[in-house]
Amino acid sequence: MPRRSRSNPLALAVLTCLYEKPMHPYEISQTLRLRAKDQSVRLNFGSLYSVVAGLERRRLIKAIETVREGRRPERTIYDITERGRAEMHEWLADLLMVPVKEYLQFEAGLSLMPALPPDEVARLLRQRCGALELHLDQAEALLASIQKRGLPRLFLLEEEYQVALQRAELDWIRLLIADIESEQLEGLAEWRVWHESGDRTWHIELTDPDDPREPFSDDPSRDIPDIPEEEEDQ
Repeated sequence: MPRRSRSNPLALAVLTCLYEKPMHPYEISQTLRLRAKDQSVRLNFGSLYSVVAGLERRRLIKAIETVREGRRPERTIYDITERGRAEMHEWLADLLMVPVKEYLQFEAGLSLMPALPPDEVARLLRQRCGALELHLDQAEALLASIQKRGLPRLFLLEEEYQVALQRAELDWIRLLIADIESEQLEGLAEWRVWHESGDRTWHIELTDPDDPREPFSDDPSRDIPDIPEEEEDQ
């Protein structure tokens, strides 16, 4: 199955639920929420029904019966197909095995932050630290709450992972702030001059990594390979 058709983790979550047993969409939603999977997979009824319909069109799941309980509306029960089992296995294995470049918003901010003055960046990063500390407290409280329900650790690994990532990010940002405030960050002097002088040109000479004696071309466009048209739109 093309990677492009694997862009929505909710579809994989639906497949794993139906791999467990046949369910109707409401039961899938309740199962995911009960196991706190809505913390790692974006879940709402509108998108869930759309995903179910898409999986059925691709013959990864199939409707097996329609039931009605009391005055409740009819509910269609779905089961995973053999094709769906194969897709679920390949997709999940791919996620666990293959590192993929993810374009994170914070990473984009870091790459472009020299456009703001150093002192302002340090102040903004301190505010981010405060927000991260709050998120960490909330995440750890949620993790403890879920554990009290008796859910095995096997089903909490994504929460542990998020806590570990946030702790690592918090520690790294604190070090970055310290480097900025102590003037230890390499390139900081040029960064300050860039803002204080009003000159919007970075006066930094880069060297060719294959030959440190040779500078890069003065024309930056000559150092950037052409991007095929079909890749530009992706």
